[in-house]
Amino acid sequence: MGIRNHPVYQIETAPVTDPESVITRDSVRFSVLTEQMIRLEYSPDGVFEDQATQTVLNRRFEPVSFKLLESEDELQIITSAFHLVYVKGEEGFTANNLYIEMLGDYSKHDNVWHFGEETQDLRGTARTLDKVNGATPLDHGLMSMLGYTLIDDSLTPILREDGWIEKRKQDVVDLYFLGYGRDYLGCLKDFYHLSGPVPLLPRYVLGNWWSRYYPYTEEAYKKLMNRFGKEEVPFSIAVIDTDWHLTDVDPQYGSGWTGYTWNSELFPDPAAFLEWLHQRGLHVTLNVHPANGVKPYEEAYEEMGKALGVDIENEDDINFDITDEHFLAAYFTYLHHPHEDIGVDFWWVDWQSGNISKIKGLDPLWMLNHYHYLDSARNGKRGLTFSRYAGLGSHRYPIGFSGDTYITWDSLAFQPYFTANASNVGYTWWSHDIGGHMEGYRDDELFVRWVQFGVFSPINRLHSSHGIFNGKEPWRYNQAAEAVIKDYLRLRHKLVPYLYTMNYLNHLDGLPLIQPMYYHHPWESSAYEVPNQYYFGTQLIVAPITSPLDPIAGRGKVSAWLPKGLWFDFFTGKPYEGDRNIDLYRTLDEIPVLAKSGGIVPLNLETVNAVDAPEKIEIRIFAGSNGRFSLYEDDGNHIESCVMTKMQLNWQSAKNRASFRIGKPEGDATVLPQERTYQLKFIGFGTNERPEVQVDGERISPVMVEETDGLLIEISSISTTSELVVFFKDVYLKQPNLLAETFAFLDAAQINISDKDKAMRAVKKGGNQARVINDIQSIGLPKAVEGTLSEILWAY
Repeated sequence: MGIRNHPVYQIETAPVTDPESVITRDSVRFSVLTEQMIRLEYSPDGVFEDQATQTVLNRRFEPVSFKLLESEDELQIITSAFHLVYVKGEEGFTANNLYIEMLGDYSKHDNVWHFGEETQDLRGTARTLDKVNGATPLDHGLMSMLGYTLIDDSLTPILREDGWIEKRKQDVVDLYFLGYGRDYLGCLKDFYHLSGPVPLLPRYVLGNWWSRYYPYTEEAYKKLMNRFGKEEVPFSIAVIDTDWHLTDVDPQYGSGWTGYTWNSELFPDPAAFLEWLHQRGLHVTLNVHPANGVKPYEEAYEEMGKALGVDIENEDDINFDITDEHFLAAYFTYLHHPHEDIGVDFWWVDWQSGNISKIKGLDPLWMLNHYHYLDSARNGKRGLTFSRYAGLGSHRYPIGFSGDTYITWDSLAFQPYFTANASNVGYTWWSHDIGGHMEGYRDDELFVRWVQFGVFSPINRLHSSHGIFNGKEPWRYNQAAEAVIKDYLRLRHKLVPYLYTMNYLNHLDGLPLIQPMYYHHPWESSAYEVPNQYYFGTQLIVAPITSPLDPIAGRGKVSAWLPKGLWFDFFTGKPYEGDRNIDLYRTLDEIPVLAKSGGIVPLNLETVNAVDAPEKIEIRIFAGSNGRFSLYEDDGNHIESCVMTKMQLNWQSAKNRASFRIGKPEGDATVLPQERTYQLKFIGFGTNERPEVQVDGERISPVMVEETDGLLIEISSISTTSELVVFFKDVYLKQPNLLAETFAFLDAAQINISDKDKAMRAVKKGGNQARVINDIQSIGLPKAVEGTLSEILWAY
């Protein structure tokens, strides 16, 4: 049996556009999909494509109004967003007979696109970061400050109803003009409708991943996992790189780079080993490099060879041929399913062999991604594959492996931008080699900063090459670095409730976890000037530090831009006034993570490998504005089991009142623990009167602790189906203790004692900002020290 007509590999599509939206004239066809998107087709024989393609699954949009003006010589299509003009008479499309004018004030000179012109866009992402030290060029994206971009679908293969692929007809033009102006999120949402949504990821992928290209034995791997457990460093995924299979093979069979037979010297009982990992809350992925096919020494060779009609007596190789549906079906049946049956949860498909196949335009990587993903979901599980980016539409096959980068500051400095910018092609789940993969140099601070970025990125996968000096275990670094690394790995698991909600929002609403700043501030020039800064979900902004700290100030720096409004440091609660550029300085144990006023962030309080819906949960609530958050939870594998808990902050500054409410769950509450303990951290809240707490309308007396940055309320073991409300009757914004902050910084700064005294006196003396700045500058302090003092004193 092959792939065709197998229900596992047939997907739901809606490739035929509503006839009301289609204008056909001889060899050209125009399809108005939305007021901002139009399909432009040319086919010499007048036969047009109405099947799904590699990139496009759904052309069935709700019909929209447009104006059609036509004469003997010309055809015009006008919507609220664009004005298309097509001059008849010439065969095909040319720059002279097809152009589209944007109807909006995006540019005084570049508001018209002529056929054949390349668009100027904000770029997208790249296939791989393999062997990249620093930056690499990016492919085209879907967003442009000029307001329009293109998708060229002319060469992508057909995805047929029977689940197989078909070569595209030659000499056709199949373009999509996207004229969304600077409505970047609107553009992305409609692209997801066109190309298919981002799937909902299993919950466990959002925890920490342990990965290393290294010939572990079963005993060594267990010992390592036990030590992580003893030190309360949680991991949810165990990655076993290529040495799980036989690699030292007879040279007549090649290098052993491709393999499917367990190395029994390293793993004598794979099934028992995988079960051991599962019992400890770990899921497992194995690395495969499939390009070299199946050699006669493989355990699966004989059975697979017989199924494919290979001369096994002659020991003919089973060649890798992704264009052969029978090979592909056998590839899954004999090479992958048996390993999944004993506990492999998903596959790391490490394709490094180019984009050429026997079918023109068909990329083997896309084929592997598409069919691996569908195959992984065959038993009712959520689909999941771990592979490289294969062009537009790859968002349907998460998670992305970005490749083998160098261990350098330059590599780290590129990755925040690279990750956020991938949202411009809808690719939202990149996984990087956190800490870098190879070469480079040892730098403990670099690894700390990389881990901090990893924790606030889509996937946090520690990884390195097989060199004996390349391990990423926290205890291999100095004590200060080790402590910070462990704390951030624990923080990643605490963030899972927040991350999982963002996973839902990405799937349901097309909102990426990581968004460039200009998505929400498209007309602010500063939003385009902080490429390494991004929204991390709906409540937070992150600006990773990607350069060494200043040894005198003891802090790293990042130049950031804060949107209008009030913001709070996620770790310290320090308030910041927005609508400005600001240099942010942080010690080794912190990076700038800012929560919006009114922000609500749920966290897991349990430090364990498993990332199930927690029994103990912390919720950080940030003062100053109204706020809402809907927490999504389920059984981790079925969307039908979803339950949503709505949380709301009502801040009434005029009345000095506030309330915070956790509503009763909506949906399948059976997936929640029966009871839950809450730690509510009200950050930035000052109050002169003890707040009132009610559970289902009944007043209770929970533990309350006043903290430096606000108020902590702990409510133990209440039913998860209850409603919880906290009322504040005399509330105000808590002010930071600037003198204490200044002293703590100056005390640690590596400068002259007399200069510390002068700076402290200047701060205590006070006065207007200009005067204090002048007094501090007159001391002659190092630049980083001056900058840190400036941030402390005038953040808010």
